[in-house]
Order: sequence, then C-alpha cells, then structure tokens
Amino acid sequence: MNDDSNKPKIKCFEDLFIWQKAIEFAKDIYVITARPGICGDFGLRNQMRRSAVSISSKIAEGFERRSGNEYPNFLNFAKGSAGENRSRIALGL
Repeated sequence: MNDDSNKPKIKCFEDLFIWQKAIEFAKDIYVITARPGICGDFGLRNQMRRSAVSISSKIAEGFERRSGNEYPNFLNFAKGSAGENRSRIALGL
C-alpha cells in the first residue's frame, strides 16, 4: 500500500522542486555573465540569460496549462534550453 498522505501537495508551479532549481540556475547565470570576459560579449551574455530564464518559464507554462499531454512537451522544451545553456557555458567560460 502506498501512503501519499505525508507527501507535500503540489498546488502551483512554485511548489515544484525542479522549478525552484531552475530559478537558482538562472540567478547563477546572471552572476556568471556579469563577470569580466563574458559581460563584454553582449550576444553570448544575453543568449545565456535568455535560455536560463526560459527553463523556469517553460516549466511554469507547462504546469499552468493543466494538460497532461502538453506538460511533458514543455518539460522537454525546458531541457532543450538547459542544453543550450550548457553549450554556451562551454563556449563562454
């Protein structure tokens, strides 16, 4: 028997651990891209920031659509944005 009574209930996307981690990641990217070397490359800096913000945004948008069919797609889009950022980090650091 599975007792889910002790698990916290997810009422909004802010309750999602993955969304919370995505917010932390975006904040870290803003700090990293303010450093000398990256901050002067406006294109790279802006792309890194946009794709970092996109991760949490896509998680939130998918959750809010309340469709079991769409949510996994938005999680895949968020994963794609994370991959974009990993590639840019390798380029910029």
